[in-house]
Amino acid sequence: MQPYPNPLQHFDAWYREAEQTPAIDHPAMVLATASSAARPSSRVVYFRGLVDGAFSFYTNYNSRKGQELAANAQAALLFHWQPLDRQIRIEGTVRKLNRAAAEHYFASRTLAKQISATLSQQSQPIPSYQSLREEFAQTQQKYAGYTTLPCPPYWGGYGLTPHYVEFYIGDEHRLSPRLLYQRDEDGQWQITYLSP
Repeated sequence: MQPYPNPLQHFDAWYREAEQTPAIDHPAMVLATASSAARPSSRVVYFRGLVDGAFSFYTNYNSRKGQELAANAQAALLFHWQPLDRQIRIEGTVRKLNRAAAEHYFASRTLAKQISATLSQQSQPIPSYQSLREEFAQTQQKYAGYTTLPCPPYWGGYGLTPHYVEFYIGDEHRLSPRLLYQRDEDGQWQITYLSP
């Protein structure tokens, strides 16, 4: 595996290949966060592009991940593209994206997804899924004829700025190439080959 000058160029090359590979949900990535008490949790979210060198995704700020990121801005991402036998591990610091970015992305979603995001008090208990579906149907009727809704103040984007990015290719003999890009104190990327 030949290194690129920086991990974002390396990521871009691999991501383009994943986009062209059937049976890969290429934007799906695992986001791992931790509470202020260092209790970890993870879930799959969707990568929505690089924004000023940060890996972006969108969610409800009041969700468990939002609360954990408010308490501890350090997080990790994992892309796993099984048909290519590749993984990309990313660690870094997360910050909220600006409001204009959130509103722009929210407006690009389907009306049904906008309604879902508006209704959802993500990660909070609900009486039943039936009650949620009924509320969704009522809200659809209320906004019939609308093409877009206002972006809720509790919904928006985050960007993870990496300081550690590792590329991995599986190997049948377990001699899997691993290439690490790590920022030094001067903000420069240092490149290291790791033992499998």
